[in-house]
Amino acid sequence: MDDRSLMTLCAVTLDCPNALALAAFYQQATGLATAEGSGEEFAGLRAPGGLFIGFQRVKNYRPPEWPDQVVPQQLHLDFEVDDLDAAEKILLRMGATKPQVPSGGESWRVLLDPAGHPFCLTTSKTVRN
Repeated sequence: MDDRSLMTLCAVTLDCPNALALAAFYQQATGLATAEGSGEEFAGLRAPGGLFIGFQRVKNYRPPEWPDQVVPQQLHLDFEVDDLDAAEKILLRMGATKPQVPSGGESWRVLLDPAGHPFCLTTSKTVRN
């Protein structure tokens, strides 16, 4: 690992019923560029500085009920790391856990924070375009 922090925020991903429609809404509202490879299941926008805003289609999506928390806000954070195995090991020691159903592989991993929120780890080679 280099001198930077263990993780660098690289993406915020929102659950939704229609990835392309929600991406189009935010693209029109912000003027951000649509990411290459955007499709029906997953679409994205690239913000200045490289932050990626993703929109992930979820089957049977239920919108958040604000301010009531019966259906809470639905998003997850993606963090870029230099070494997936090393970062995972450190984060697990810090209190993160692995989900019951392992997700990821050679290029990305899903972990849960101490409160149970999922977050993704990825390498700079796999950050979405």
